[in-house]
Amino acid sequence: MLIRERLAHKRPVFSFEFFPPKAGKGARVLWKSLEQLAPLEPDFVSVTYGAGGSTRTRTVELVGRIKRELGIEVMAHLTCVGATEDELLRVLDELAEQGVRNIMALRGDPPRDAETFVQTPGGLAHASDLIALIKRRGDFCVGAACYPEVHPEAESARRDLEFLKLKVDAGADFLVTQLFFDNSTFRAFERRARELGIEVPIIPGVMPVTNTKQIKRFTKMCGASIPAVLLGRLEQADDDPQAVFWTGVQYAAYQCRDLLAPPIVDPFARPSKGVPGVHFYTLNKSPASRAIFEILRLSRAAI
Repeated sequence: MLIRERLAHKRPVFSFEFFPPKAGKGARVLWKSLEQLAPLEPDFVSVTYGAGGSTRTRTVELVGRIKRELGIEVMAHLTCVGATEDELLRVLDELAEQGVRNIMALRGDPPRDAETFVQTPGGLAHASDLIALIKRRGDFCVGAACYPEVHPEAESARRDLEFLKLKVDAGADFLVTQLFFDNSTFRAFERRARELGIEVPIIPGVMPVTNTKQIKRFTKMCGASIPAVLLGRLEQADDDPQAVFWTGVQYAAYQCRDLLAPPIVDPFARPSKGVPGVHFYTLNKSPASRAIFEILRLSRAAI
């Protein structure tokens, strides 16, 4: 099923993001995580694309296997980096042959040995260009990324939103945010996006913290911030992995519940329906995300 159809007929949707590891232990851990997740019937899972397109083949193989063997709807990431238009079209055809028609279209991060993005000769320069290419190729559903705390390379929040509008105008069917920890930041971003005329569903991306040093590194790279209350609790528990795990689970569960059913401040205002769903960044380790998903399922009647 195309994700845009699921969003049109089901709320909330829950999805999980994984990355294609190298063969060996990493691959076994990933597949076990997926097998454990399958009985919970997620709406879809996404598989990322390595920096510089380095995991292109593994991404295509993995999404095909997930759909074929586990019966979970999948979304394949696709980036502009390191590929010509013809190469991108070939990847799209390979995905379509496996029945994969949901694509997350991204400009992509530069290779590890490059500091900035450089357009490949014969390739594309922007995510909006890739979205348009995908839409011309066939009946694909296309997701795009957005940044509640502004893309690190953006000139300003306004310019960042203007580029986001270009993605939507090019054909993006829905948006998934970069990770964030402050729901008020997301709501302010969503309000500004709507004011600019961006009407497609915006799915918040949530990452349960399981490692304090790791999340500090991630947030520095993507420009996200960690609220003082969460950071303080993580640092207090940093010498106890289980305490960090449950701190991350508890905070993310609270964050998701608030996003899905935000409190009505004005009793005379129109009730808010909350966000269309939640996208979990798993880092290929599903226990934290599964725990939160189960908490939300148990309380779904209240959502």
